[in-house]
Amino acid sequence: MMCPFCKAPDTKVIDSRRNEDFSVRRRRECVKCKKRFTTYEKIETSPILVVKKDSTREPFSKEKLRKGILYSCIKRPISSKIIDKLVDEVEKEISLRDDPEIKSIEIGELVLKKLKKIDDVAYIRFASVYREFKEIESFNAEVEKIKPSKKKSRD
Repeated sequence: MMCPFCKAPDTKVIDSRRNEDFSVRRRRECVKCKKRFTTYEKIETSPILVVKKDSTREPFSKEKLRKGILYSCIKRPISSKIIDKLVDEVEKEISLRDDPEIKSIEIGELVLKKLKKIDDVAYIRFASVYREFKEIESFNAEVEKIKPSKKKSRD
């Protein structure tokens, strides 16, 4: 591994750790300049193709998924750490499948299921784009689905 600081060709591994996303984090030190840096190794898998509504196919993009989720979480009390975890979970579930193709609808439903547990407003925002709400009734119906049922207390 080449040192990013002095460009020397030799570095040594000081520490290695496995991450939840099947990657390996390595702490390295340059033999020449003694500076330390971190690298990540990830298992290369066959690409996942997303089958869109119009039957076209495109490679799965973790960044595109993250942008969509991030957009629905604007001005909500959701940290980027939580969003990254959600994206990682969705990517992991998709990659563990036997089929190298997945319908965009399935990805959307996975995201909705996870967003529902995190934040109702982000869930509704994502659902409104994903399910293409055309009228207010669709929006209201989705809100009614997630409203907590209020029990009337009788004294």
